[in-house]
Amino acid sequence: MKKDADYEAELASENMHHHVPQDFRDRFALRLVKFLRVFADKFFAGRYSHRAVVLETVAAVPGMVGGLLQHLKALRHIRDDQGWIRELIEEADNERMHLMTFIEIAQPSKFERFLVAATQLIFYNFYFFLYLLAPRVAHRVVGYLEEEAVVSYTQYLEQIDAGLIENIAAPQIAIDYWKLSANARLRDVVLVIREDEAGHRDKNHEFADKIASGAHP
Repeated sequence: MKKDADYEAELASENMHHHVPQDFRDRFALRLVKFLRVFADKFFAGRYSHRAVVLETVAAVPGMVGGLLQHLKALRHIRDDQGWIRELIEEADNERMHLMTFIEIAQPSKFERFLVAATQLIFYNFYFFLYLLAPRVAHRVVGYLEEEAVVSYTQYLEQIDAGLIENIAAPQIAIDYWKLSANARLRDVVLVIREDEAGHRDKNHEFADKIASGAHP
């Protein structure tokens, strides 16, 4: 497991944005994400497209869970949600498209498809109760997960640029969704997905900050 200094240096070396933990809640969220990364690194190693299939399965859960619980909360308190519900649902749908894109690229095996289902089952239940009991921590966890995603996709780009991963043609689903050129390649897809993840990173850290300051709905 990486030490805090190593983690921050890695992010800095890639010119990434990193939210420095402010209290024990933030430190818990960061350490949980770092713990989860150990398994991803050991299981998938340099198989970035297959890694993306499973990780995007996880990434597509929080927005839907958060949107559902914010929706129910808004109904209970009869108040405006200040745009949180739409933002979270759109995040979930965007992550779903990441998953559908990498399904086309990686063509996962039956075992990997089973892993997708099992991962979704476990993470959905974990995240539902985390958001229900500690929404600030839940958003911070997603913020740190997205920091990891940006790092992972940057490494993916480096492998493509080094010729270690073939820069294949972009799947049609990605061309249609991101309105890429007809001759777009894998590198173009990874670039737009990395940009999406950076946006989700910043938004979830912003949500966590608003909850901490009492400025949330």
